[in-house]
Amino acid sequence: MADKLWTKNVRMTEEIEKFTVGLDREMDLYLAKYDVLGSMAHITMLESIGLLEADELKTLLAELRYIYAQAERGEFEIEEGVEDVHSQVELMLTRKLGDTGKKIHSGRSRNDQVLVDLKLFIRDRIKEIARLVVCLFNELIAQSNRYRNVLMPGYTHLQVAMPSSFGLWFGAYAEGLVDDMQYLLAAWRITNRNPLGSAAGYGSSFPLNRQMTTDLLGFDSMDYNVVYAQMGRGKTERNVAFSMATIAGTIAKLAFDACMFNSQNFGFVKLPDDCTTGSSIMPHKKNPDVFELTRAKCNKIQALPQTITMIMNNLPCGYFRDLQIIKEVFLPAFDDLKDCLQMTTYIIGKMKVNEHIMDNSIYDPIFSVEEVNRLAKEGMPFRDAYKKVGLDIEAGKFTPMKDIHHTHEGSIGNLCNDKIEALMQNVVESFNFGKMEDAIEKLIKG
Repeated sequence: MADKLWTKNVRMTEEIEKFTVGLDREMDLYLAKYDVLGSMAHITMLESIGLLEADELKTLLAELRYIYAQAERGEFEIEEGVEDVHSQVELMLTRKLGDTGKKIHSGRSRNDQVLVDLKLFIRDRIKEIARLVVCLFNELIAQSNRYRNVLMPGYTHLQVAMPSSFGLWFGAYAEGLVDDMQYLLAAWRITNRNPLGSAAGYGSSFPLNRQMTTDLLGFDSMDYNVVYAQMGRGKTERNVAFSMATIAGTIAKLAFDACMFNSQNFGFVKLPDDCTTGSSIMPHKKNPDVFELTRAKCNKIQALPQTITMIMNNLPCGYFRDLQIIKEVFLPAFDDLKDCLQMTTYIIGKMKVNEHIMDNSIYDPIFSVEEVNRLAKEGMPFRDAYKKVGLDIEAGKFTPMKDIHHTHEGSIGNLCNDKIEALMQNVVESFNFGKMEDAIEKLIKG
């Protein structure tokens, strides 16, 4: 069993170590390259305040860049008996560079290390999620424009209600994603603050230059109060999880619609054949498994904020080991959401719609409001027109006029997709990912 960073003269039993380490080694592989980036910024700052020599910094940075490249290739491993990613990186440096490798932890705790690792990880994942949301958004807008003139039934209470269109249906989910991106932008802004230098939550007697590490890592600002920086552990993950859950909620609803509209009872859309599966007993079946799994995964993501809240809830200020468990539910959730976004984008792009739904007479009553409005425009009081059309329907005398003309903003005849696209573009530009990307590239390349 390898010595821990904190080992003095008491060693853990194997059972206790297994329990306390838990899944940290597996989870920390998500954080490996970010731990290296944080260390690169930290030691650059240490050299500037006289805690490292220039030649030591140069040697350490070269070795850290090598470890970073390993992590990028997926070759970084946390050895058996090594507690976490922080210990592994320091062990690798010490093996290669001797005492120089032992100097990187000055003015730092594993508490602010994991804080900065998580924030760097989250920033990258938010950037990926935002890109995938935009890809789905673009497919939805394209389908909305493609089928803008194809009518479909609109429902309330799962009863046929009023005329809708595929332009409206696809476009509604596109605009929903704009609001979801606002949540993601809020999560980005909360995340994009530097906790490094808060140490164990109470700062350091070393004259750390926290603004320097903030700039080196491309953060917008820092978590200024060192106690609050530690209090942000769990809170950051919960807030990010809420933004992920919001996106997942939109996808889950879309998946439910698509599964229902794909069924023979509706027959509104046809999902791509490669996204359906068959039955072992019924040769006619084409089950919408991809969207069903997407719906389930998205519902699981929607439960994530509550799970995190229950783990961190009512903890007083300061660090507690409870927070370790959040990693196990939080870090893998990004992969699930990315998969769901990619699958949904693929299906939406390949989805075909039934352009003759309204030919079926069962949908004739949908046009009743159109007739009421027509009579009202001709001068009949609305309530009288409503009663007349209702009685005609009950007597079997109603003949629908299916040539409808809606012109107001956001209606069948005026989708405002250009306005919705402008809203999305404005949100995307507000992230300003370029600042982060430029800083990290400079840190890696030197």
